[in-house]
Amino acid sequence: MVRSPLLWVPTGYFTMALAYVMLTSVTAIMFKNLGMDNGKAAQYSSLLILAYTIKPLFAPFVEMYRTKKFFVLCAQLLVGLGFAGIALAMALPDYMAVLMPLFWMMSFIGATQDIASDGVYVTSLDQRTQSLYCGIQSLSWNIGPIVASGGLVYLSGRLHTDVFHHDAKVFGPDWMEAWRIVFFIAAAVTILMALWHARVMPDGARATDTPASAGDALRILRDAFVTFFRKRDVWRMIAFAFLFRLSIGFLEKIGPFFMVDGAVQGGLGLSNELLGIIYGTYGLAAVLLGSLLGGVFVARRGLKSTLFLLCCAVNIPNATFLAMSIYQPSDLFAIGAGVVIEKFFFGFGSVGFMIYLMQQLAPGKYMTTHYAFGTGLMGLCGMLTGVISGHLQQAMGYVGYFGFVMAATIPSFLACWFAPFNIAQEAAPAKGSKPVAAAQETAPTQ
Repeated sequence: MVRSPLLWVPTGYFTMALAYVMLTSVTAIMFKNLGMDNGKAAQYSSLLILAYTIKPLFAPFVEMYRTKKFFVLCAQLLVGLGFAGIALAMALPDYMAVLMPLFWMMSFIGATQDIASDGVYVTSLDQRTQSLYCGIQSLSWNIGPIVASGGLVYLSGRLHTDVFHHDAKVFGPDWMEAWRIVFFIAAAVTILMALWHARVMPDGARATDTPASAGDALRILRDAFVTFFRKRDVWRMIAFAFLFRLSIGFLEKIGPFFMVDGAVQGGLGLSNELLGIIYGTYGLAAVLLGSLLGGVFVARRGLKSTLFLLCCAVNIPNATFLAMSIYQPSDLFAIGAGVVIEKFFFGFGSVGFMIYLMQQLAPGKYMTTHYAFGTGLMGLCGMLTGVISGHLQQAMGYVGYFGFVMAATIPSFLACWFAPFNIAQEAAPAKGSKPVAAAQETAPTQ
């Protein structure tokens, strides 16, 4: 029985994002609550992006056994159990010695979930349907950060002030119990999503050259690399995949730190509760609207004619943070307006990145693996920028740092302007026709 994509695309990408954001972003807030400085908190959480960066190296192994859906379900169950394990480990005396290896293992499992979930999406839907659902896909992915960085961060602050401590500004061991509850909740949600996807998610198409052994998988990985670098204008596509979100990588960890740091440090002095409320209400509404409108915009006008505009949109949040760091507004309405601008334009613009990877970089014999190459490059950018972002901010201050982030938009504009379009965008397919995206391949450069 054919299942509507509406039953599994939104929940699938929400679950992917929940795991990714909990591991690579929410952990930064948790580390800061437990007493780390900005440099270390950003560095430790950013290092967890490594698995998402190198996931193309183990993407072919996802093709070896069973179906892509099987890997999605296994990964989601293991991530859920891992979140529960983190909550239990935090009760140990020397908890950091256990937490970091556990976070590290979970990041590889989460990256496997991403590979398999993207594989289900790109092999189950034709190119036209991918474009139509990409707004929903992007919207659903962006709900993950809102739930994690908004709802669960709010809950951590609320538990801290109302249950475990009466002063929201006190950082240290009193945050431990609050964060344990948060990770138990994340575990329950992830396991529930796995049970839902067991019922509604399609299996995903098998690769044309499915490996029968680890040796075959390594051969396929080598062939995937060779065919990838034979794509026409491949280096310009690599530059696009790496640089499109360069400034966002510098902003991702420091934005929440700026919100919760006090005025003396140049921040806005919000509590975890206020940060969660603003991101979970105004931010949620803005990112939902932006993602939906971005998907409609691309579906109607085509990606080639809109990509540069989408790049402009995704970089608008940088100007918002620079303005807020200069004026340091204390009015919650003004701060909320800044977050609305940030989330709306990020949701609107990020649609273009995902569609470009699906329709220009990924098509070919190894569509799932090549798509993973693209998202891996994005992850590499996020990891490298995140590792140094906290240290740069401490050295430059918030105003200087956000000015630097504005300058970091220039490479993304250049990469977007010169991004090649070698595969014609597909018109609406005739009824009963098969998807053609997986069969198309760019000609090798002679």
